[in-house]
Amino acid sequence: MQTRQHSGDENLSREDAAARASVVDLDAIEVDLDVRSASDPAREDFVTQSTLRFRASSPQTWVDFLGVSVDEVEVNGAPHPVEWDGARIRLTGLADENTVRIRARGRYSRSGEGLHRFTDPVDGAVYLYTQYEPADSRRVYPCFEQPDLKARWTFHITASGDGVILSGGAESSRTELDGGVRVSFTETPLLSSYVTAVAVGPYHRVDGVWQGDRQSVNLAVLCRASLAEHLDADEILDITRRGLDFFTTAFDQDYPWGKYDQIFVPEYNLGAMENPGLVTFTEAYVFRGAATAAQREARSNTILHEMAHMWFGDLVTMRWWDDLWLKESFADFMGTHANVATGLHPDAWVTFASRRKGWAYVQDQLPTTHPIVADIPDLEAAKLNFDGITYAKGASVLKQLVGFVGEDAFFRGARRYFAAHAYGNTTLEDLLSALEDASGRDLRSWSTAWLETTGLPTLIVERYPLTIVQDVGRPHAVRVGLWDDEAGALVARGEVAVDLFEERTVVDAPVLPDTALVIANVDDRSYAKVRLDERSVAAVAAGLSTMADAVARGVVWAALWNAVRDGDLAASTYLAIAADHAPRESHPALLGDVLAHAAFAIRHYVADVGRAASGWLQSAWHAMETAEPGSDAQLIWARSVGVAAELCADRAREMSAILAGDAPAPAGLPLDPDLRWGWIFGLAASGHVDAARIEAEAERDATASGRTARLAALAARPEAAVRRDAWRGAWEDESLTNEHLDATIRGARAGESRDLVAEFDAEYFARILPVWRSRSIEIAARLVRGLFPATEDTSAVDAWLEAHSDAPGSLRRIVIEQRDHLARDLRVREAQARL
Repeated sequence: MQTRQHSGDENLSREDAAARASVVDLDAIEVDLDVRSASDPAREDFVTQSTLRFRASSPQTWVDFLGVSVDEVEVNGAPHPVEWDGARIRLTGLADENTVRIRARGRYSRSGEGLHRFTDPVDGAVYLYTQYEPADSRRVYPCFEQPDLKARWTFHITASGDGVILSGGAESSRTELDGGVRVSFTETPLLSSYVTAVAVGPYHRVDGVWQGDRQSVNLAVLCRASLAEHLDADEILDITRRGLDFFTTAFDQDYPWGKYDQIFVPEYNLGAMENPGLVTFTEAYVFRGAATAAQREARSNTILHEMAHMWFGDLVTMRWWDDLWLKESFADFMGTHANVATGLHPDAWVTFASRRKGWAYVQDQLPTTHPIVADIPDLEAAKLNFDGITYAKGASVLKQLVGFVGEDAFFRGARRYFAAHAYGNTTLEDLLSALEDASGRDLRSWSTAWLETTGLPTLIVERYPLTIVQDVGRPHAVRVGLWDDEAGALVARGEVAVDLFEERTVVDAPVLPDTALVIANVDDRSYAKVRLDERSVAAVAAGLSTMADAVARGVVWAALWNAVRDGDLAASTYLAIAADHAPRESHPALLGDVLAHAAFAIRHYVADVGRAASGWLQSAWHAMETAEPGSDAQLIWARSVGVAAELCADRAREMSAILAGDAPAPAGLPLDPDLRWGWIFGLAASGHVDAARIEAEAERDATASGRTARLAALAARPEAAVRRDAWRGAWEDESLTNEHLDATIRGARAGESRDLVAEFDAEYFARILPVWRSRSIEIAARLVRGLFPATEDTSAVDAWLEAHSDAPGSLRRIVIEQRDHLARDLRVREAQARL
């Protein structure tokens, strides 16, 4: 047996992965897990065994494993010395054909990486699930942890037997043992290690079936037993059936993975993960209270996004993580496209325009931006590249591509791509070839312009003659919308299509009326920031909410917000427009984004935070009171009240009375646990809720969510000792789970926190490198981002970057991004006086 501590060798490089793939031809991996120890809180380890069958053209290679110990290695039936550095198990004396058996002990996770263990405070039930992307299956079983070494996997799981036991394959046998049961599963088709999966525990389960034209698939939806009453399984199964109808037809390809289980799990780091046969989702999608149409649309989008991965990503997988976009950009595009095509959410592109593109625009303006086809030298870089470029920018340019080649040609190309590369690995070249063959278009220049470059063009309208100026010359087609005021409403007067190639393009059309409002990219087809001219800003300030077209409104809202972020539009102007028109915004996703942007502007951009927060809280309170009872708008505004209350106590008395039941809530407003905690957090941050009141609320909501919300609210109290304990606890308390760490950080940074945590600025910069070396990247990244100090200038972070040029590139990337956010805050705040 050999035990090791944390090792730097776990950061697998692209070169090492390519070298291993050149000498290893993997056939199958058989995994035997024994997790009967999960119910014992004193046990941190479990027994794991892998049997790997592969051909080798070199006498040596290595197997990846991160865990407690490696106890036994056997090569071709003979004992082999255990040579393990904490990340790699070295194998020597290999033959042409090999069977390698490795027995080890893994560690249960509290960070959401590997095999995560969760104990439900409601009933004490213990739940396990796995999360691996990009490289955490090696935390659970020894394997070849790289996407281009696919295997046929067979799982055997021994557990206590008091709940469900799941893997990606169908259950094939079950054997009773002392203290548990051993369940075996059918062998999978070829899969990369990062999309294998396991789940164990007393999950509540609802079964269903999808009947397609050529196949029948068993469906299941699962969640924790204590959430069963909130699981709207019928809606989830309906989305699943519609999605399978759509994708199997659009791709002309049967669903490849047998069963289709979808499980909602606690303390999940992602929105979802596309493990074939066992798709995992955050249980935030199990709504404990009222949910808006936007929340349901988001869940539907995520379900369909993960379903698209069954083909884009699972059936055909990128060779290495620099082509991560081959699956994520496509799935992001397909999630929205299918939401519309199935009739589930016909306005899904409105949400995409506001939310997903907004994410991409922010990411693409950072100094660390990268091409959609990125350079990913190692696994740490891969972990950080699950970002707005890979997902939302990639999906945005794919939307352009579909318009360029035509939808029919696009799906013909996708079918050819799947047929040619099923169960294999691909690069960008393979995809472009399939799409070119299907469309007859030359896509090399398109790829060069959009996939292999960074940054985004800003489209500026000049009048007389009407001209579209882009600060970065990119080839794309946009539609320019012309709008005018008619009887107090902004009405579309027409559109004109314009092909842009150069930096300046004069709009050439027979009739171009002189209108109050001109919107470039009015249909949001292209990927670009839009800047409104002064006359257009005046028009939307007067009539934005009267525009009937939700997509156009989304483009305008985004244009206004981007102008604020760039220091070209006063934050006070944006807040005034939001206060006037957001109460009349009918699209819930747009409304939610506008309110989030308003809150961000107050916290980061305005000169007088107290005055702005007071005015905004008043607007939010009035909108909540006057909204239609029981409407999405009422709920969204009520949640906004809680956010605004962090910075302003003007409504503390009324909020406290409503929460205590001493005053009525607005008619139709559901005071569900999530809303109550939102208000309590805001009141705690402004000093109007004490520890006793927080503990009373926690007794009222004795659930996992309530436990997490309690931690955040307790840490948010604006007392120096409380914030000091929260700040230090975040760094030092390694018993905190991923969600509890987030709650602690949120509390430490709540409200007007700067004066309470400024003393820790120097300590922050002293801690970040040690924590990066000692904690998992998931936990370390949360600390480095979440506790970055909002200093009055960038001198401290500049000094750290200069002194740590040799720090890990992934850590430097986060720090550089945080510095850029801070510099933007300072720059935009300074600009307010002249706007």
